[in-house]
Parts: sequence; structure tokens; C-alpha cells
Amino acid sequence: MSDRIEDYAVIGNCETMALVSRGGSIDWLCLNRFDRPACFAALLGDPSHGRWLIAPKDANARSSRRYRDKTLILETTFETGDGIVCLTDFMYRRDAVGDLIRLVRGVRGKVAMQTELIIRFEYGSRVPWVTRRDDGRLQMVSGPDRIMIDTPVELKGEDMHTTGDFCICEGEEIPFVFSRGLSYRKEPEKLDTAAAFDRVEKFWTGWSAPFQNHCEWSEQMLRSLITLKGLTHWETGGIVAAATTSLPEKLGGTRNWDYRFCWLRDATLTLYALVETGFLDEAKSWREWLLRAAAGSPDQLQIMYGLAGERRLEEYEVPWLPGYENSAPVRVGNAAASQTQLDVYGEVVDAMYVGRKHGIQAEAPSWELEVAITEHLEKIWNQPDRGIWEVRGEPQHFTHSKVMAWVAFDRGIRVAEEFGLDGPLDRWRAVRDRIHRDVCENGFDAEMNSFVQYYGSQLLDASLLQIALVGFLPCTDPRVIGTVAAIERTLVQDGFVHRYNTSAGTDGLPPGEGVFLACSFWLVDNYVLMGRYDEARALFKRLVSLCNDVGLLAEQYDPLTRRQVGNFPQAFSHLSLINSARNLSAVRGPAMERSSGANPPGDRACPKSAAAE
Repeated sequence: MSDRIEDYAVIGNCETMALVSRGGSIDWLCLNRFDRPACFAALLGDPSHGRWLIAPKDANARSSRRYRDKTLILETTFETGDGIVCLTDFMYRRDAVGDLIRLVRGVRGKVAMQTELIIRFEYGSRVPWVTRRDDGRLQMVSGPDRIMIDTPVELKGEDMHTTGDFCICEGEEIPFVFSRGLSYRKEPEKLDTAAAFDRVEKFWTGWSAPFQNHCEWSEQMLRSLITLKGLTHWETGGIVAAATTSLPEKLGGTRNWDYRFCWLRDATLTLYALVETGFLDEAKSWREWLLRAAAGSPDQLQIMYGLAGERRLEEYEVPWLPGYENSAPVRVGNAAASQTQLDVYGEVVDAMYVGRKHGIQAEAPSWELEVAITEHLEKIWNQPDRGIWEVRGEPQHFTHSKVMAWVAFDRGIRVAEEFGLDGPLDRWRAVRDRIHRDVCENGFDAEMNSFVQYYGSQLLDASLLQIALVGFLPCTDPRVIGTVAAIERTLVQDGFVHRYNTSAGTDGLPPGEGVFLACSFWLVDNYVLMGRYDEARALFKRLVSLCNDVGLLAEQYDPLTRRQVGNFPQAFSHLSLINSARNLSAVRGPAMERSSGANPPGDRACPKSAAAE
């Protein structure tokens, strides 16, 4: 039986992340970059595929954990009959080397400890060659990859594992340093762990300092922001969707995807989450990453890219890993990168508009790219696509995709009007109006009194909750009210929102998954816009209660087993939490800002929510 997904915490250095269990085992770690092959892959198989355990020998030891205030430094406290031990885990970065540091400190008494280190490169498939250097460090090499292990604890090889037993007494501290780099480069210098700890703590507390929000949920917001920062590459500015691959959306199922890439779809919500909480440098870096990734011919725009903007994300399966709780296949890469999804055009242009509104200066090539994207969309907006959920069934005329195509033209017009830029505005206005009519005529079912997932269907989709949030129609429109009511009746389970009915068979995959946390936050945002403040607050509190003990969320939640499912930690869930908290606590949160001023002529703007009164 694997640890539950929510039983993990994460540590990171803005280059990669490691997942740490409650029991002191690091079960997942990629090399150098989030999308590089993992050398700890026990999360997706068993311990023999790579992990690192440091824990008391007493099997009955009790553990508790926390992050040090405003940091990504994890402290796990073990209590046994003989005493108390604190294990501190964090990651450090230096030139061409990434360090994973584990400090064992005796708090009370004398505790017998154990460590077991299993290094397996290339997702658990390659056993390294191990040697001991003259300075006492262990070196583990396989091809271009090298790991150096430095600790005063005596380690020994045992059945292709590295093990050690030691005792820790009150007041003592024993370091373990795991340094990863390239085998053909000079060996890294020994690390001063005390100095590294001070630098890492100062980095995180200094980074967190701009956050001054004092609302009821400020603690959860800051933890989500720190998680987003951990998912951000320090050099490129790209933000990956999650630190993992193939954590299942249904335990034992096949909906297992690689999320260690950057989705354009997250762009606007990410900018709102960052700029409205004071993190302008990260917002600028993300916007610049977005411009670099999207640059080129608009007809080659992808829905996702690698951390540096890589386009080749070919998907393949790793058959030697059985998957988390036997949820196979384990996938590396993501074939959805080649899909046509019209909504991303709207997200890119909207993100450019949001950046300008918040004072992020754009260079002239930015507007040229936006014009080129919009003109290309003018040719293809009426074609079917794979939609926001990247279905692997037949393309459809997805309603949300058309709405976001409308957003692209609407925001392009607003950028030109508000910032004095040249563009074919009369033609864009005509296209914007044509798309609006098309959606209202073909995407709305009068019998159901609701918008539908795609033209001609009677299926619902939680992406329809975006209709009011992006300003396509005001929240007072009867069609919006009817759509929200239909989603409440059909897609809500135990108070939370499913993306759509996976049993309908339209997405080309076996049925079954958890409720989608970002969609549930979208329902909160709709409630705020509609003035249903008590319901918004109640649902938000329930969503926040799903965070694990250190404030982290996966992509989905299974109400039946009461477990988190999907990749972890999930950027989309955390940025949605941040924005919903802002919507509930601010006079004019992201939902109000994004939706207002974007309604077509003749429609009324949304009334103020209770939060603004």
C-alpha cells in the first residue's frame, strides 16, 4: 500500500522538486529539471525503483510535520519511547549542482535511526556504479548523471542498496548531503550545510516578504504562492503544472498524465494570482516566458511547452513501473501538446492584456504577436477542436473554446483602445459579434436552459462556469443563471464539481475520476459574482479543508475514498485557491476585474458582490 498522495510534502529549489512522505522517505525526485528523468521513482512503483529513507528504527514512531514559517523548508518530528528527533529537509542550488540536504537533530533522549538509499536513474531502470572517493563521499554514476553522498554516518552497500544505522542524542545534528550534477564535470565542493540552510531560509522569507494580505485565508494563500514559486524555474520563468507524472485521476485507472510542463491555459489566472498579491517579478518572468514560448507562426501555437519553451514533448510509456497503486500506464511526455485547442489563443491575448493593465510593460513585438495570433484565429475559430480538457476522442465544437475565441478578439480590441495601438478594430469587432451570436445560438439549449459542452449535445461541462468569469455574458443573464443551476444539479458531488460526465464516452477514455478542484473554485467565483456570498464562503472553506496538513492540493479529490488524486502539487488548484480567496476578501477581486468591462453592448454589468458591500 502506497502512502496517500496527501501524505506527501514537497521541497524544491526552483529547478526541481522532491516529494517527502510522513515517514521520512523521499519517493520522487527528478534530475536537474522537473522534466528530467527521475532518480527516485518509488512513488510510481516500489522502493526498489529509487527512494531515500531516514527514520527511527522504531516502527511505532509517531510523526508530525510543518514548513518553517514562510519557507519551503520541511521539518518532520519523530517521537519514540526513547526520545524525539527532528528531520529537516530542503534543497539548495549552486552552479551546475543541485543539493538535497537532510539534517537529523536530536531534540530529546537518544534515538536509534536508520537510512536506506536506493538510487535508480532513468525512472528506476538504471543501477549506478558506486565508488568511495578519497574525501569519504560516495559517488554514484550512470552515463551523464552523477550523485555525491556526503555524511559522517558510516554507509555500506547491501543488495544494491546503500544503508546505515546510527544514533542521535539530544543536542546533536547529523547532516546528509545529496549533490546531483553531470558526471563529466568537476566534482562539486563539499557543502557547508549550516551556511546553505541560512541562505535558503533567507531566500524564502525574503521572497515571501511582499505578501501583506491580512484576510482570513492569508496563511493558505501564502502557502499556495510559495508552492507556485517552487514550481517556477528560476532561470526561464516557466511554471510547471505539477511536480509529478502519472499520479492517477482515478486509483487503478488509466487517466495518468505527465504534468511537468507549462500550459498556456494557466497564463491569465497565474498573472492575476501573482500581480494581485504583490509578486510582480514572477509575473514579469512568466509573461516573458509566455512571449518566448508562443513566438513564431501562430498556426504552430501549442497548448503546452517545456520549461524552456521546448516543443517536442512526445509521449511514451514506462512499462517497468507499475504506477501509483497499480495505476498504469506510467507516461513520460504528453501527446496533448500536438492537439488543436482554440481556447489557448484567448488565454494568451487575455494574459497580455492583464499584464499591461497591471503595469508590466510590453515590447513592440508583443503586440505584433498578439495581432498575428488574432488574425490566425479569425481563420480557424469556427473549426472543431479538442477543448480545454484535451479529449482523446473526436474533435467537437466545444462551447468553452468558442467563448475563449471571443475573449481573444475582445481583449485585442481593448488593448488597442486602451493603450493606443493600431489594429483592424472594425473587423475584429465584427468577428467578436459573430462569435458571440454563434455561441448563443448553437451552444445554448433552451430546453435545458443551459449552455452545453459542445454544439448539438445535451452534456454539461464545468468550463461553462467561465462564461461569466471572462465577461462573455453578465452573471445576471438568465442563461448564465440557468447554466450554473444545471451544473449544480448534474456535475456536483458532495458539494464539489466534476469537469464533465466521463461516463458519456465522448473523451475517448475509460470513465471515472475525482472532482476537479479548480472547477470547484470557479463555482465559488460565480457565487461571488452573483451575490451568493454565503454559499461562496461555505464552499471555499470546504475546499480549503481538503488541503493536507502542510497546505498542499493535488489536481482532484475523490469524495468516495476521501483522498486526493491526480498530479501533486497542482499549480491550477493553488492559483485557483489564491484567486478565489481574493474574490471573497477584496472589493474588486480577479473575477470582478476580469468579467467587468468585457460585456457586449446592451448587456448589463454584474452587480457588486456581498464582499464589496
